[in-house]
Amino acid sequence: MKILVTGGTGFLGTTLCNQLEAQGHELTKINSRNCDLTQPNSLHQFTKGSFDQIYHLAAWTQAGDFCLSHPGEQWLINQKLNTNVLDWWHGQQPQAKLIFMGTSCAYDPNLPLEEEYYLTGLPIDSLFTYAMTKRMLYAGALALQKQYGLKYLCLVPSTLYGPGYHTDGRQMHFIFDLIRKIIRGKLYGETVTLWGDGYQQRELVFVEDFARIALELAATVDNDLVNIGAGEEFTIRRFAELICQEVGYDFDLIEFDTSRYVGAKSKCLGVKKLHSLMPDLQLTSLDQGLAKTIKWFWSEQEKLVPASVS
Repeated sequence: MKILVTGGTGFLGTTLCNQLEAQGHELTKINSRNCDLTQPNSLHQFTKGSFDQIYHLAAWTQAGDFCLSHPGEQWLINQKLNTNVLDWWHGQQPQAKLIFMGTSCAYDPNLPLEEEYYLTGLPIDSLFTYAMTKRMLYAGALALQKQYGLKYLCLVPSTLYGPGYHTDGRQMHFIFDLIRKIIRGKLYGETVTLWGDGYQQRELVFVEDFARIALELAATVDNDLVNIGAGEEFTIRRFAELICQEVGYDFDLIEFDTSRYVGAKSKCLGVKKLHSLMPDLQLTSLDQGLAKTIKWFWSEQEKLVPASVS
């Protein structure tokens, strides 16, 4: 198949494209250097091709407390790039199936984190703007499918982790920042300070598992929204303990700063639909996934800039 991927050189995009290429597909990879998706006609340069699938992974955001400081920019930039992708899909590539990323932060934390509630209630205030841009992306796909009969698939991931994450100074998702801080504590004797009391809970999915699941669902499921998660969560303290064991750092030396931003207290997706669609699904264990991720971080230790958030 001929496939276009926005965000094709990012963390998820790189893994997804590697798997697509291994299957023999012909790829067009979009990133901020070869296509400014905030510009209305930016995708027209690719209109000569007729694509079978479009994976829309691009988004303007960062982890941690980034959303608190950039709500206006997040709304404007993400709305522009999402609308431009939807418009190009409808106007120039209606034969293609659009596979795009939702976000777990779009769910109201007071409701079950299950697909039927994705557009119900309100996201938490600190992530409200970004969450609503993702809801609007989903609403746009629903509208275009309803009027024009286009095909889409919305995938809602838990936090993804694995080798190959960015180390360019941007704020990191909690698990990468935990690894970075603890490795730096081991290497340089730095104090390891984690945000919150450590009892907030998170769920992880290994990035290679997510990409594999995405490819299978893209081939078998039309016009639906599917959560992709592990179905279990652990405290930040538990993640830190496992990382300390792997790195060889004393967990008792870690300090917790309860004055800092921690986001949602708990976030574990309901995955009944996923397992009904893929009843034989097997995921990489947390121990294996962390070991692979930490091994990669050791190889990148010269790029480990001072820790910022967890």
